[in-house]
Amino acid sequence: MPESTQTERPATASGPGRVLIAIYAIFAIAATSRAAVQIATRFDEAPVPYALSAFAAVVYLIATFALARTGRSWWIVALVACSIELAGVLIVGTLSVLDRAAFPDAAVWSNFGMGYLFIPLVLPVIGLLWLRRTRPA
Repeated sequence: MPESTQTERPATASGPGRVLIAIYAIFAIAATSRAAVQIATRFDEAPVPYALSAFAAVVYLIATFALARTGRSWWIVALVACSIELAGVLIVGTLSVLDRAAFPDAAVWSNFGMGYLFIPLVLPVIGLLWLRRTRPA
């Protein structure tokens, strides 16, 4: 039998991917909780940041679920979610620094995730690197 020259790629939910999924799950819960409280109690004070926190929560939920699943389709969903997350944190981070009036209160991604120790800025990069490593054949 001929030996395979292609090495088997790990599943996204294996090894370090489990830690990544756990961190995404924590951020999904945190962003969902934050957005729910902000929208329920003070939405009229800062609708843009609070709506962006809700959007971030949805992205984190989708990324968590997609990273935990197997198969090419789920890999693509995770790739799109992590890409949207990175774009979101870069765009919202930049806008929140340049136009402070539009961000009277913080969103999850404002100031590049400074309120969360910049983890929202680093997390999608790590996620995209992990997805690159686990890309299906």
